[in-house]
Amino acid sequence: MDAKVQYLVRLGDNALVLSQRLSELCGKGPALEEDMALTNVALDLLGQARMWFTYAGELEGRGRDEDALAYLRDAHDFNNVLLVEQPNGNYAQTLMRQFFFDTWHYFQIGALTKAADPRIAEIAEKSLKEVTYHLRRSGDLIVRLGDGTDVSHAYTQTAADELWMYTGEAFNYDAVDEAMAEAAIAAPAAQLRQQWLDHVADIFAEATLTMPSPDAWMQKGGKQGRHSEHLGYLLAEMQFLQRAYPGAAW
Repeated sequence: MDAKVQYLVRLGDNALVLSQRLSELCGKGPALEEDMALTNVALDLLGQARMWFTYAGELEGRGRDEDALAYLRDAHDFNNVLLVEQPNGNYAQTLMRQFFFDTWHYFQIGALTKAADPRIAEIAEKSLKEVTYHLRRSGDLIVRLGDGTDVSHAYTQTAADELWMYTGEAFNYDAVDEAMAEAAIAAPAAQLRQQWLDHVADIFAEATLTMPSPDAWMQKGGKQGRHSEHLGYLLAEMQFLQRAYPGAAW
């Protein structure tokens, strides 16, 4: 699998896995409006995953379509960052995970709209409006929780502290990421990291939250297929129908 195909699969995996996580909350949101909003974000991400997987399958030329890439790979074949596979936890943890991802995703997709590959730029352009809304929504809610009651502030700060170690992997470029940066497709790691840190710092200041150290130790390995135990359980549920009834179609 060449670098561009691997990169496209990573983009699809990030969107798909987080979409599945959010879909677990359908019917379980803390309020009806939030239940609907989280489900809509999940659907947005699922649509983006489909576009990335479709293009990856076409370039790969092995006959794998979006369904094969989503449902017929095992956990070690997924290349999503570890952040998106973390459990939903409480509402503050769900939103903090979303905010950390949305911030990175927004700047990543924004850069991809200028990619040298026209198809990637087109998919990114289609996704940007949704991604912009996701970031605005999650950032606003982090501010409301952080600058809310003592209880909501404490839960939100704890969520930030616990999830922080999963944020650095996005900017830990390997050979695939570097190849895409050199090909004028992906933005340089340092650029994305600074944009991410600046935006997180702004939102945390407004939310009266303490931002953990940018130089803290970070988890890594998801992009290379080394995952937490959580991904296996997520995939077992997501892939059940296709595994139980191979070739099933609507």
